[in-house]
Amino acid sequence: MPSPQRHTRLAPLVLATLLAAAAFPAAAAGNADCELRFNLSGWSAFYKTGSGTGTVTCDNGASMAVKIRTKGGGITFGKTRITDGRGEFSGINSINEVLGTYVTAEAHAGAGKSAKAQVMTKGDVSLALAGKGEGWDLGVAFGKFVISR
Repeated sequence: MPSPQRHTRLAPLVLATLLAAAAFPAAAAGNADCELRFNLSGWSAFYKTGSGTGTVTCDNGASMAVKIRTKGGGITFGKTRITDGRGEFSGINSINEVLGTYVTAEAHAGAGKSAKAQVMTKGDVSLALAGKGEGWDLGVAFGKFVISR
C-alpha cells in the first residue's frame, strides 16, 4: 500500500501537469487560425503547372508573403487563372508551418468564368482552397501545391 507521503509528493506534479494542459490547449491541438489569399495562373496538357503569389495572415497578427507553385499530371487539358483565391489552414501552431508541399488530387471541368474548391494535405496540416477565375479546363490530375517564401 502506498504511503500518504508519496501521494502528497505526486499531487503537485499532477496539478502542474493539468494546469499546463489547460493553459495551452491551442498549441497542443494545432489551432492557429491562418488564411491564404492568392492569385494563380497555369496550364495543362497531360502535365499540369501553375504559379502565383499570395499572403498568409494569422489571427495572432503574423503575416507572410508567399510564392505558390503547382505541378502534376494526369488526363488534363486547359488554361486557367484564379484571382482573389482564398485558403484556410487547419492543424498548425505557427505561420511557418504553412510552408511546404501539399498533396493534391482533383477532377475538374470548366469553361469561361468558373469556381473551384479543393482540399489538400501536408502531414497533419490541411489547406482548403476556394477561388473564382476564368479559362477552360477538363480532366483528372494528381500533383503537388508548394508554398514557399
